[in-house]
Amino acid sequence: MNLISPEMPAQVPATTRTGPRFTILVGGLVMLGQFAIGTYLPAFGTLGAALSASPAEVQQSLTAYMLPFGLMMLWHGAISDAIGRRRSVLAGLALFALGSLVCAAASQIETLYAGRFLQGLSAGVGAVVGRAMVRDVASGATAQRQLALVGMLFALAPALAPVCGGLLLAWAGWRSIFLFLALLSAGLLWTCWLWLPETLPPPARHALRPVRLARAYRDVLSNPGFVLLALANAGVNMAIYVYVLGAPSFVTQHLGLNPQSFAWLFVPIVTGLLLGSLTLFGVAGRVSPGKTIAGGHVLMFAAAVVNLSLAMSHAPALPWIVMALPCFAFGMMLTQPSLQLLALDCAPERRGLAASCYLTFQQVGNALLSALVMPLLSVSITRMALGMLAIQCIGALLACLALRSMDQSQPLGGDRPVIPTPPFNP
Repeated sequence: MNLISPEMPAQVPATTRTGPRFTILVGGLVMLGQFAIGTYLPAFGTLGAALSASPAEVQQSLTAYMLPFGLMMLWHGAISDAIGRRRSVLAGLALFALGSLVCAAASQIETLYAGRFLQGLSAGVGAVVGRAMVRDVASGATAQRQLALVGMLFALAPALAPVCGGLLLAWAGWRSIFLFLALLSAGLLWTCWLWLPETLPPPARHALRPVRLARAYRDVLSNPGFVLLALANAGVNMAIYVYVLGAPSFVTQHLGLNPQSFAWLFVPIVTGLLLGSLTLFGVAGRVSPGKTIAGGHVLMFAAAVVNLSLAMSHAPALPWIVMALPCFAFGMMLTQPSLQLLALDCAPERRGLAASCYLTFQQVGNALLSALVMPLLSVSITRMALGMLAIQCIGALLACLALRSMDQSQPLGGDRPVIPTPPFNP
């Protein structure tokens, strides 16, 4: 197959841009950030011994990744609005591979922080630009289904990542985990170089002029509906991340399992995520966004209450302690595509920038959760369950306020034409 240039022509057939290959590529890009979090979780204890670091210092390697990951979210979309989606993705994957190699070569905790920092700078490209690319080429029910399919692929990452990490740790040591991430990102880079189309033609781009860019950020961030939707999404994700970020404590300390047993936590969660995505795919175009969001929160609240009850009334034992998590994950996936599409439609001429801002709220929330809240919650299973319930309730309140500010009585139906953007001025 002939290589194609970084600036692949935007005028590619619609079937190519919205077909299975496109969906798989976008799903793979979105998954990468989750693999960067989950794959090395089973190695926390080994990392501490190998790098002469305390558990708290190893835990902060998550923060070293998530803070730049969240902060760079503000820029990935704006950069892709200026230079194109494809170039942004290729550059991000190359930098992620470099950061993974730095982590693999670390001999002290500070070097690990540096590698994780590079990974955090670049991993968000796929999450931001991938979602913007879906909305570039589809709208309405089609976009909702595309995001549901991407969600199915994304849902696999939290289960596959720690399982892969545990196996690699047992077979070849902790360095092999970061070498695996380097190979994974290099493989994605090669595949995207060959097959990822450009979805934003030059006439629809926006130059990175400081004044115009500042105005665009101001317009997006001063939109009350957008801010409420972004905060509501952040609340939902932070609620489930109580268990993602607290997995090392939950699995090895509270349940007393070995580092190869993370599947006991992540497989139930991923099962719920997959079933939720599949359900949303089936009802797209027939149920309004408001109803899917409201229904998802009802399920999440019920699951969180049951989860807290189990944590308070039972000794930490399987399978009881994870029984409510699939239902929570199911409800979460009912809310995600609808929240994303509603938020991106608040800024139809700046979808890349809007996707950046939207996911920045989510990732900064997760970073603050990791740095400030998880040290308080991870000390017991009851605290983790209570934290998930409290954060979900805040997210539900924000979603309610967002939906009240707009009319969502109609389902996301047929495709609408993409609204043209101002000409690209270099």
